[in-house]
Amino acid sequence: MRINHNIAALNTHRQLSAASGAQSKSMEKLSSGLRINRAGDDAAGLAISEKMRAQVRGLDQASKNSQDAISMIQTAEGALNETHSILQRMRELAVQGANDTNVTQDRDAIQEELNELKNEIDRIGDTTEFNKQLLLKGNLGGSVEQDAATTTVLGVTGVASASTNGAAAGTYAITADTTAHTLTMTFGGKTQTISNADGAQDLNFTDFGITIKTNAGYAQDDAIGDVEVLAGSVTFQIGANEDQNLSLNIRNMKTDGVLNLSTAGRVDVSSHDSAKASITNIESAITEVSKERSKLGAFQNRLEHTINNLNTSSENLTAAESRIRDVDMAKEMMEQTKNSILSQAAQAMLAQSNQMPQGVLQLLR
Repeated sequence: MRINHNIAALNTHRQLSAASGAQSKSMEKLSSGLRINRAGDDAAGLAISEKMRAQVRGLDQASKNSQDAISMIQTAEGALNETHSILQRMRELAVQGANDTNVTQDRDAIQEELNELKNEIDRIGDTTEFNKQLLLKGNLGGSVEQDAATTTVLGVTGVASASTNGAAAGTYAITADTTAHTLTMTFGGKTQTISNADGAQDLNFTDFGITIKTNAGYAQDDAIGDVEVLAGSVTFQIGANEDQNLSLNIRNMKTDGVLNLSTAGRVDVSSHDSAKASITNIESAITEVSKERSKLGAFQNRLEHTINNLNTSSENLTAAESRIRDVDMAKEMMEQTKNSILSQAAQAMLAQSNQMPQGVLQLLR
């Protein structure tokens, strides 16, 4: 028998410490509902679940982005609905104006209403916006085609960049004159000229919304060419990761855009022949609005399916993350009960083992 070291008590104390520690962890898991409360609980599981959690939050935000995109599309489509109504009324007036039972005074009254309706179409195009972004002016972004191999735009060498912000889609003629050191752009009868350009220059064509930036010490060639301005577009982030997006372009839906009603004589009921031509022109404008509304409607339907898919993916990924990170309450209650009983038993046995050295006293009597 030994009294300096109570081996039984030491063993019991070790078992008590283990049971108490396990019970403490079980209580922590039960109180938090998580199987992994710190990296030490499951290092690999924590890393995997954090990646899943990031993906879930990205999917949820992408779903909100898609809903915002639908709201933008609905705003634009609602405005085009009114444009459609106006064009239908204009066509009705053009048909009325084509009837030779009308005298000059009658046609003047019809023309006055037509002019006001055209102005209203332009007002709708100028003011329809979503979150400070004008939707129907064709200025939601865009690009200028340039020669990437030689970094030139129509004979202007040393081009650093070329971009457009709201320029109407179409072909722009540019003339570069090395003698006069000028660069001239022409579109739709309007002309912008930059003269005596020296060094790095931003050639800003405010009427067109086009910027061509040249490097210092650029050179020019005598040339006449065309630069193609692509229609502007807006990009929606509809996924949790980079490059998961959709782009939508909304054309210029004013009378000087795809409706093509702003030019003199396009909507004119001063005579039978001009009114007859106006019917055709307005009919063409109605067709263009129909095309744009159909495109917006199709895009909206696509986004609705995108939202459904995002929500389903988020739900499934959340379930996977839950299986890794969340605690099984029933199983953990079993563990906690077991460890509680073991702890109580160890305490009782520790008391018994502490009494064992007392037997030595019997030998000393």
